[in-house]
Amino acid sequence: MRTRIVVLAVATVLCGALAGAAWYDTDRADRRTAAGNEALNAATAATAALFSYDYRSFDASVANGKQFATGPFAQEYAETTASLRESVRKEQAVVRAEVSAAGVVTAAPDRVEILLYVNQYRRNLNITGEKVDQNRVVLTLVPVDGTWKVVAATAI
Repeated sequence: MRTRIVVLAVATVLCGALAGAAWYDTDRADRRTAAGNEALNAATAATAALFSYDYRSFDASVANGKQFATGPFAQEYAETTASLRESVRKEQAVVRAEVSAAGVVTAAPDRVEILLYVNQYRRNLNITGEKVDQNRVVLTLVPVDGTWKVVAATAI
């Protein structure tokens, strides 16, 4: 009789541990999925803001892009756009970025990588009509104060 009680107690503890592990794995998967979905939505908006500009409102375009950047990428974005300012105005350049496709590469609750296929439609004084540049970029996003921001961008 005593052996049966011990066996039942061990079986109960094991069942509880397995149930707890299953719940934990499911919860982690749900958090990764939620983070991926939230970051994917943010990445689409961030891409349009970060990779678009208009010479007539360049500073406003840059200010709009800055709100999507954080960490080292924010500094890189500021430096890059500052170096472009004069040539953008001189060439009367207009660039409009649109995401044609995107997908989650990796996702964790605190960091998500998104692959984006980006078409940049550009016009300036040096070209006739509108040209399209097809780009691929991986954005790494992290949550900052409840919103997802770009901490790194890598062209591929």
